[in-house]
Amino acid sequence: MRTLISTAFVSLDGVVEAPGGEPGYRNSGWTFKHTEFLPEAFEIKGREQKEAGAMLLGRTSYEAFSAVWPDMEDFADYRTMPKYVVSTTLSEGDLVSNWGEITILRSVEDVAALKETEGGPIIMHGSATLNHALSDAGLIDRYHLLVFPLLLGAGKRLFSATDKDVQKLTLVESEAYANGVQKNVFDVVR
Repeated sequence: MRTLISTAFVSLDGVVEAPGGEPGYRNSGWTFKHTEFLPEAFEIKGREQKEAGAMLLGRTSYEAFSAVWPDMEDFADYRTMPKYVVSTTLSEGDLVSNWGEITILRSVEDVAALKETEGGPIIMHGSATLNHALSDAGLIDRYHLLVFPLLLGAGKRLFSATDKDVQKLTLVESEAYANGVQKNVFDVVR
């Protein structure tokens, strides 16, 4: 079974919305506006590209990333990696043609079936709504979190507010950086 990894930039109060500057959110660009950039704090992002066998995105994150990542040298390893987009509304005609193989999945059950295939880990960037559904369905195996020393208040949260049983996590890697960012890698205990 493939490992599904949720990776996110998250504020201390759990907000994941608009870390890179996406329009329409009051605190858009919070990762770069309010925290000194230290390359070592982002080492895990390069490692994710090298270790992942596929990328999974929700529709909103796919539309944001597919507009810029195909041409960015920082994300070159994702160009040829198989990508999967979970959406009930996208069609094949909505997909970009310059970002390698892209497959549309229609449901959480389709993601569960993808996990049963051969291949390396599946990395999921952003995709707050999808993260909620997959977490609630027990399909996420690991979290890669870069936690920023900021309180943003309103905004999309990484974790759902569903009333459910306790989900225990095991901290398998952590580091704190001089700019206050903390790397936390958690495995989901089953």
